[in-house]
Amino acid sequence: MPDTSHITLAIDTAAPRLQLGLLLADGRTDVSIDDIATGHAELIFERIAALLARNGVTYADLDRVVTTTGPGSFTGLRIGLSAARGIALARSIPAIGVPSLLALSLAEPGPSTVLLDARRGEAYFQIFAGPALPTTPPDLLPMVIAQAAIVPGTTLITVPFVDIALVARYGATADPLAHPPEAAYVRDADAKPQTAARIERLGS
Repeated sequence: MPDTSHITLAIDTAAPRLQLGLLLADGRTDVSIDDIATGHAELIFERIAALLARNGVTYADLDRVVTTTGPGSFTGLRIGLSAARGIALARSIPAIGVPSLLALSLAEPGPSTVLLDARRGEAYFQIFAGPALPTTPPDLLPMVIAQAAIVPGTTLITVPFVDIALVARYGATADPLAHPPEAAYVRDADAKPQTAARIERLGS
């Protein structure tokens, strides 16, 4: 049986919310949710401190910190990942990264299809046989193709907000080696290195 007694802090900043979840050693969970599109950086540590304090927990009590890794807001993801990595480094505890599409599948007991609007006429798309059981890799597809690929009989997930309490529970027993805290953008970053503008040195 996996050890589920970890005190685990979960962070989600991939969508236009600041979501925090705390899984306590007795199995209870508490959450903090702010509906904000920006300003995560200014609020995150204040909200973490309040969540810990109201449960009689300090940073020293944390066994793990979990964060969603996207796809999602580039700026939001960086804030969540930086916070999780910083806490993990300071406490010498594992930092667990949970892809956001997988995190969304945790809320459905059976098969699900995740289809999130990625703008530009595209969608983030992944199919799951059950919670955290992907049958396809995460993909970025034209919206019309993604809609045509929806598997009949699966629950369709189109809302980008994860259940942060379930993310905390998942992260409490997830293998750190299989869940690195690294951004999963799916779509390439808009900013590309301007290699074409570089001038090679003669004789190099």
